[in-house]
Amino acid sequence: MDWLRRSLSRSSRNSKTSNTQTQPNSKVRQKEEEEEEEEESIYGITEELINHIKSFTLDTFKNFPLRDEDEGTYGEETQSSSTIVRKDLSQWQERHAILILSRVKEISQLRYVLCPRHLKENKFWKIYFKLARSHVLEYELRDVQREKLKRMAMEDEKSSDKSPYEVEMAEATQGNFTAPLPLT
Repeated sequence: MDWLRRSLSRSSRNSKTSNTQTQPNSKVRQKEEEEEEEEESIYGITEELINHIKSFTLDTFKNFPLRDEDEGTYGEETQSSSTIVRKDLSQWQERHAILILSRVKEISQLRYVLCPRHLKENKFWKIYFKLARSHVLEYELRDVQREKLKRMAMEDEKSSDKSPYEVEMAEATQGNFTAPLPLT
């Protein structure tokens, strides 16, 4: 889960540099806070979820019953052009995990204690998302729907990119075009 460590270290570096710079004016600060709240609402980070997470203990994770088939397909690796990419969390889940770790210190502390001594990182997140499922499922489904709509819009845009002139020119270059016969 190097992506998580890189993301957290990047966000902590960004917050340190922003603190050393001059304070932004109140409108800029207010806009940043609104954007943060909007992002948290997209990723399902609500007070209800935060209170639910605060009830987790070490035993919650250590004693969580995971079936063998749950772990079997989880954490597959695929080789991309230059790196190995872990396929255990979706992009939505990755972003949710980063936000929740930065917002709720209790889950961050649990993760620190549990991983890797008691649980592997991917098993920790598998359990977390099962425990938080009732709180985050609707947000994750909305994201899936939003992504499908984006893909469909892009496909529609690609198919409508060809104007009648391009089609006609394409046909002409392929030899399907016949010149009109002279009138006699």
